[in-house]
Amino acid sequence: MPLRPSRDVFITCAVTGAGDTTGRSHKVPVTPEAIARDAIEAAKAGAAIAHIHVRDPETGKPSRDLALYREVVERIAASGTDVVLNLTAGAGGDLVLGSPDAPLPVSEAGTDMASAEERLAHVAELSPEICTLDCGTMNFGEGDYVMTNTPAMLKAMAARIKALGVRPEIEIFDTGHLVLAKWLKEQGLIADPVMVQLCMGVPWGAPDDLASLLAMTANLPEDWTFSAFSIGRNQLPYAALALSAGGNIRVGLEDNLWLSKGVLASNRDLVERAVTIAEGMGSRVMTPAEVREKLDLTRRW
Repeated sequence: MPLRPSRDVFITCAVTGAGDTTGRSHKVPVTPEAIARDAIEAAKAGAAIAHIHVRDPETGKPSRDLALYREVVERIAASGTDVVLNLTAGAGGDLVLGSPDAPLPVSEAGTDMASAEERLAHVAELSPEICTLDCGTMNFGEGDYVMTNTPAMLKAMAARIKALGVRPEIEIFDTGHLVLAKWLKEQGLIADPVMVQLCMGVPWGAPDDLASLLAMTANLPEDWTFSAFSIGRNQLPYAALALSAGGNIRVGLEDNLWLSKGVLASNRDLVERAVTIAEGMGSRVMTPAEVREKLDLTRRW
């Protein structure tokens, strides 16, 4: 496969995520005020897109509370900062089984299964330019948690997202998820231009070795726009790999807490480092306005 590095590249900052990271770094934003602040700082550092989850301000655990999303969006809008908003729609597909000896009934602790309408309530209310669509089901961690997105649920969510006029970012954690994404597109449930995020190195999905990344990109339709990232210590090296493969960059505290060995990162730090990597490789970092034009996005906030 010939090298085809991106000459114009956009950076997404995944600001906080839903993982159990708040106890490992005090820099992970938890409150709506802190999440909005980090999104604004990331945008000023060069991120065109801010990928937003929200957390319970009291516990730090993931939430899908509409009021929390509204506060984050309103704070970003009030700042006057230009950034493309990408709200997660992953919450509501969390299944935690019982023990291997008694998998049923499912555990009430951690299980959060919601309808397609409920999972997209904040998207319908707040009209972001982008929302995510986790395109498949996958084991997470070493316990009994399963990220659950059945084909029927994906069809319903994709149809709803399209009706709302929001661009889905298709999150691909494994090769079969890419097959599902193509299937949804063939049914007319995903509009052009298609936007994909290759989520590499997440146990137990696609590993983040170079061969796996190239296998993924080789099977992407040529007219699809993609970003790629890895987690932990490989996040920053993957900025260069994604760019070299013709893609765009994602960094942020959702996926990695460290700037270097022993040095905790902020979201701004990670975006600044991604800008340095991109510019050092001869690429130009795109503005939010340029990303809107590229992806045919409509700003409504």
